[in-house]
Amino acid sequence: MTSEQIITVLPYEKPFLFVDEIINISEEGVTGQYTFQKEEFYYQGHFKDNPVTPGVILTEVMAQIGVVCLGVYLLGKESVLEEKLAIALTSHAIDFFLPVFPEEKVTVISEKQYFRFNKLKCHVKMLNAKGELVCRGEIAGMLTNKK
Repeated sequence: MTSEQIITVLPYEKPFLFVDEIINISEEGVTGQYTFQKEEFYYQGHFKDNPVTPGVILTEVMAQIGVVCLGVYLLGKESVLEEKLAIALTSHAIDFFLPVFPEEKVTVISEKQYFRFNKLKCHVKMLNAKGELVCRGEIAGMLTNKK
């Protein structure tokens, strides 16, 4: 599957699609990017006069790129393109180090820990445009085709 095909079959759409580009993907991991737009809904009222991206959104960006995109790639069957994908987050543990502000571009790097019985667990980290560590942790989820 190509990066464009993977993004097309993701079960998200704006304003809840947090994948702009998949830079690199393999059996072992994925690297992707997302740019936070200043008009995103979650900035309204999230710190008056100083909008900051909520941690739950940063976690979602890491999950979409680092687990769901990689999971679609690992499922790797043509049927993924024709059928709906069922996804469930099973666990996450994230440490946060730096804030992310509107109009910042982040890079997510995910390394597969294991993928068996349709459960994918990854070590995921997010870097800002300066290459500084924003957050990191482990995220796991279940992925399968709906029939």
